[in-house]
Amino acid sequence: MRYLRPAAVLAAALALLSATDGTGVNAEAAVPAAVAAPRIRPVKLPDRAGPPRDHDTWSGPAFDACTAPSLGTLKAWREASPYGAVGIYTSGSQRGCEQPRLTAEWVRQARALGWRFLPVHVGLQAPCADPGHKPQRIDPAKAAEQGRAEADEAARALRALGLAEGSPVYLDIEAYPPRDPVCGQAVVDFTLGWTAGLHAAGYRSGFYSSLDSGIADLAAAARAGSSPMPDALWYARWDDQADTDGSGGLAPDLWSLHQRVHQYHGNIEETFGGATLTVDRNHVDGPTAH
Repeated sequence: MRYLRPAAVLAAALALLSATDGTGVNAEAAVPAAVAAPRIRPVKLPDRAGPPRDHDTWSGPAFDACTAPSLGTLKAWREASPYGAVGIYTSGSQRGCEQPRLTAEWVRQARALGWRFLPVHVGLQAPCADPGHKPQRIDPAKAAEQGRAEADEAARALRALGLAEGSPVYLDIEAYPPRDPVCGQAVVDFTLGWTAGLHAAGYRSGFYSSLDSGIADLAAAARAGSSPMPDALWYARWDDQADTDGSGGLAPDLWSLHQRVHQYHGNIEETFGGATLTVDRNHVDGPTAH
């Protein structure tokens, strides 16, 4: 996962200038509320199975690395580092790194060392995202259907790795231009399909993205009454705050029941027990796989 925070201050200033009449009064305020279309419309999908009953959660520091570390490194880090959970890229057509070590046996031995896991799926990306890094995109006309298909792929990978039903898997949607209603709606619809598909398969749905784009659109969808919503959010804001308070962009009443992970620092080299990795730092107060 790689997070690049947009130039929020400049964007806000331009939006303010374009929305006022020169007096500082918002020009949109004069438009009746019924005329202005909501940025994210409510969508409800069938969710017959509902979320898994197993609601095990964990709180503490975690890291994620592009490639699953060696078991020797995990042993050294378990003994010397503060971390108790590791993000692993379990599935998806657009994973950034090969995973030669990531097998059911690797999971079994890492679990025996005491590690918990944050499984990640990297598939289709937002329609308006930069195509240079991950070119495969969500089709807005088929978004929910595509989300279900990705959930099926993710569930098969979890089973193959020996991760039990009730485990979460986090959909990785990289940062994209914010406040694009067509793009944001496609991401929301895709995530609703993803969530319904995972619930039907017996797993919990997670969602990872930038606080300014994907998380903002999911929060708007929750406010609008869309369902089924993911069971946990993993939000990226590199503010060096090891907490899950929302970093000023996620309201305290959303995903508040031990349902959050915060990626707060990225691309940092760390060494514990003589073993070195380049990682992103996270703080967890939510579901993990084990």
